[in-house]
Amino acid sequence: MFQPVLPLGGFAGWSFLTRTMDSQKDAYAKSPEVAREVKYFEENIGKIKTAEDLVSDHTLLKVALGAFGLSDDIGSKFFIRKVLEDGTLSNDALANKLSDKRYLKMSQAFGFGDYPVPSTGLSDFGPKITAAYKERQFEAAVGEQNENFRLALGVDRDLAEIANKDLKEDTLWFTVMGNPPLRKVFETAFNLPKSFGTLDLDKQLATFKDKARAAFGDSGIKQFATPEKQEDLTRLFLLRADMQAMNINTGSSQIALTLLQGATTGNTGLF
Repeated sequence: MFQPVLPLGGFAGWSFLTRTMDSQKDAYAKSPEVAREVKYFEENIGKIKTAEDLVSDHTLLKVALGAFGLSDDIGSKFFIRKVLEDGTLSNDALANKLSDKRYLKMSQAFGFGDYPVPSTGLSDFGPKITAAYKERQFEAAVGEQNENFRLALGVDRDLAEIANKDLKEDTLWFTVMGNPPLRKVFETAFNLPKSFGTLDLDKQLATFKDKARAAFGDSGIKQFATPEKQEDLTRLFLLRADMQAMNINTGSSQIALTLLQGATTGNTGLF
């Protein structure tokens, strides 16, 4: 199995990874195990008519879950079957009740509970899912060496998708808050404590907006539709993560303050 090459940590290591991303992803996708799983999925997913069929096939389920960043649920077959069978059109559907909206996206993609004929029969469905699977598996391989890099990889894809939605800013923030990897990026970038998630949701929302305005000059999520703002967030996240790992007191360290100010677009009101 090809292992991503990450010679450095921090933002320097992140810059190296982004420069070599295409070639590393290609090498990883050609690894025998990944290539075998992709081939099997594309050849067999068209035969799957029900959620029960899907969860009964370990390889198909592995690829399906992996495509949505849910690989850890491979042993929760009953739960996944329920998510898929309920669909997304009813307010009572399980996927609509879960705070983690990756389940909603998976259920929407497969369509078992929403339509008489699921999406598995579409000619382009297999390649779409395997493309997402290869990307997510590469991220997971990166995460085995550097979990912060794995989280940063999701910013360009997931945050850009959310930021481009035609929804109110508060709704977009709640969407981010319901995406565990993105939530972790923002919590780390804003130096929020581990207990932050126990606060009332409205309080959490207000804090996220205040911190975003202080760091980036804008309290909204739509600003992150641009690659420049995504890079600002990623830089701030990686610097904060390094500082937390080194147990730096960012509230009083002038060095930390200088680094963080340089991570943004020139705004100095981070604290």
